[in-house]
Amino acid sequence: MPLPLYLLALAVFAMGTSEFMLAGLLPDIASGLHVSVGTAGTLTSAFAAGMIVGAPLMAGLARNWPRRSSLLGFVLAFSAAHAVGAACTSFPVLFATRVLAALANAGFLAVALTAAAALVPSGQKGRALAVLLSGTTVATIAGVPGGSVLGTVLGWRATFWAVAAVCLPAAAGILKGIPTRSAKKSVKEGDAADSPGDAADPPALRSELARLRSPRLILVMLLAALVNAATFAGFTFLAPVVIDTAGLDKLWVPVVLVLFGAGSFAGVTVAGRLSDQRPGMVIAVGGPLLLIGWPGLALLAGEPVALLVLVFVQGALSFALGSTLITRVLYEAAEAPTMAGSYATAALNVGAAVGPLIGATTLGTSAGGLGPLWASGFLILVALLIAFALRGVVVVDRGEVAPVTHANAPGCSGDHECDGQCES
Repeated sequence: MPLPLYLLALAVFAMGTSEFMLAGLLPDIASGLHVSVGTAGTLTSAFAAGMIVGAPLMAGLARNWPRRSSLLGFVLAFSAAHAVGAACTSFPVLFATRVLAALANAGFLAVALTAAAALVPSGQKGRALAVLLSGTTVATIAGVPGGSVLGTVLGWRATFWAVAAVCLPAAAGILKGIPTRSAKKSVKEGDAADSPGDAADPPALRSELARLRSPRLILVMLLAALVNAATFAGFTFLAPVVIDTAGLDKLWVPVVLVLFGAGSFAGVTVAGRLSDQRPGMVIAVGGPLLLIGWPGLALLAGEPVALLVLVFVQGALSFALGSTLITRVLYEAAEAPTMAGSYATAALNVGAAVGPLIGATTLGTSAGGLGPLWASGFLILVALLIAFALRGVVVVDRGEVAPVTHANAPGCSGDHECDGQCES
């Protein structure tokens, strides 16, 4: 894989750390800024909302900018937002910096997903995406626990300063590692041009937005959102499961979170080798195993050894299936080269925002603290039922999409199936 991919992953690591780090910092933030913990918790909602809105908005604004300039601008804006947040003494100001950081994060990820796909041959998008998303999984393994420790020792502001600092070498790497090439060169010549869509004349924005009418694109976005919602419904509420159900000391909470992160890294890495050529196999095998795993975790959570093993397994399966579906979003949105990354980012973050809300509604039921795990299983069940009912629309293997009739395609008679390239 090209070196620029790893430079992009470094920035994604900083952004992933920022997205998840507040879970361990909210009490200190609330105390330091004289607000309630509940009020401080709105910082998480602000970030999620900014990510959802920011993905298409920022991608649309940056679609005519050079890729390197877009990526550099977004990562520097993200760093600046954290520096201001670290120095501020007002909760409204901190809230505003979280929204701005989310917008920059969403814009960066939307452009980075498209740029990562353009840096490799067309049949290796899944592997490129695995490298990029490894930044997020490493953040859950090292960045989030490290930020929590730093916040405990030096205060929450130190964690914000640290995130701002990590962005600087990432920015330098982008400036040096992302190539600047003539936008006039053809993609077929193997250029990863520093231009929107790697083409001299990218499609009109209206044309790219019209791609959202594609049933296959909508389907894979929906499935990706459901799988990510299941992931975050369970992941967000693992701490009370560890302490209350398994009866472990609270010091085991970061251990469990690291295990989940390690599993997610393994899942993304393995799926990256399969999602281009065998996406159907990943979905067919990983989906049912994930469906069994969440209820299994709920039933066996009282056994510490089983809990630790299943947390790792669920992390691996969740990210293997989720990253494969996000790869399919990029394939299905190939005709929207400057907006494809924003569609993938929006699908991810809709799931990340909705999942914890669904999980929270189950806490007051008879399932108690195990409710979010059952909710995760239910969300996977819904995803699999939709995928099975619409299996004729779901992607097939070898990096291709399922054949459909092209009655409305130029040169196609519409009385047969084709791959979209027919001329008779």
